[in-house]
Amino acid sequence: MSVQKRFPSDSAIEPATPDGWRARWFHVIFRHDTAPGRLFDLVLMVAILLSILVAVLDTVEDLHAPLGSVFYALEWLFTIAFTLEYVVRLLVISHPRRYALSFYGIVDLMAVLPTYLTLLAAGGPHLMVIRALRILRVFRVLKMTRYVGEADMLWTTFLRARPKILVFFSTILTLVLIFGSLMYLIEGPENGYANIPLSMYWAVVTMTTVGFGDITPHTTLGRIVTSLIMLLGYSIIAVPTGIFAAELATGIRKAQQQTCPHCQLPDHQPDARYCRGCGAPLQQGGSDEETPAP
Repeated sequence: MSVQKRFPSDSAIEPATPDGWRARWFHVIFRHDTAPGRLFDLVLMVAILLSILVAVLDTVEDLHAPLGSVFYALEWLFTIAFTLEYVVRLLVISHPRRYALSFYGIVDLMAVLPTYLTLLAAGGPHLMVIRALRILRVFRVLKMTRYVGEADMLWTTFLRARPKILVFFSTILTLVLIFGSLMYLIEGPENGYANIPLSMYWAVVTMTTVGFGDITPHTTLGRIVTSLIMLLGYSIIAVPTGIFAAELATGIRKAQQQTCPHCQLPDHQPDARYCRGCGAPLQQGGSDEETPAP
């Protein structure tokens, strides 16, 4: 039986043994082409969402006072469950160290580590440390990305668009440096532009059309430059969105293209009915009486 890949790192993950309980649990945890695997994914996603909800509600004082003990018990319940899941993952794969050092392995560890570290930071002087560690529990939401099939397409789209986006942000950083330095020269420290980094911060806020108003130009020339930056910001703010949308549309088209089951010729259009190489039918729903066009 063929096994469907779930996320890119699956290609490097193999079961520790070809049969036995570890092989069975490997297919349940790392695959979702069977009913037990899909049920495992569903239960784990619900547990992740509930753990995030507990972590968020625990920061509300009105809820923490009466329900603090309940939140504490639920947090340890989720932590123990995720710890068992993490340990089983390491037991059923052939290269546990490689998985532990991978992105998803680190995310799995971060999902349980903060709760255990709070035991080491008990006491009044460490209350702020405990609070910071508890916030790290929200990283559990990253565990959900592997169970969403569309996440693979979004990640692949980002990788394809990465060179263009990097060039775009390099251009933006250059403009921010130029406009920040220019406004430092025009306005000067007496008008709030105390240094070039602070002026660059102002340029970022202005170019993104946020406009906090904590630093504002006072001279006529400075206001003219500010107007140009705002107009420029409106014109370039949609560029990365367009780049990503174009790459995503290309990825969707490629995902919908068909491969000939006979000669394995790829890149047929989604509505193609016959292979352009060997003439074999591509769609199982096609009529047997029809013959391919010459």
